[in-house]
Amino acid sequence: QVPLVESGGGLVQPGGSLRLSCAASVRLAPDFSRYAMSWYRQAPGKERELVAVIITQDGKATYADSVKGRFSISRDNVNHMLYLQMNSLKPEDTAAYFCHADGSAWYGPATKYWGQGTQVTVSS
Repeated sequence: QVPLVESGGGLVQPGGSLRLSCAASVRLAPDFSRYAMSWYRQAPGKERELVAVIITQDGKATYADSVKGRFSISRDNVNHMLYLQMNSLKPEDTAAYFCHADGSAWYGPATKYWGQGTQVTVSS
């Protein structure tokens, strides 16, 4: 069973918005809320970079400088979901976006998972 499945990517014009979703499977049991959840992105020819991370149950989040004020990460611990609301999109936001779950602080180093990615293209 695939641990993380992203959706919501697509083609959008500059200035537009998209909402990405990441569904976490039961492999992230027993407590999804203990996983640090992140969004990464990777553009062609570039390294994968951290976009946003949300760690604790109180929902505190950290963002890359390039997306601050435009992107918002959130999570639904009951339904095992992670979201990324992206507003005021720019062509430089074009990339494959990946969901990442890190449970290593509670469950050991083997409990880190990646999704398969969803493509976001910002172009007129």
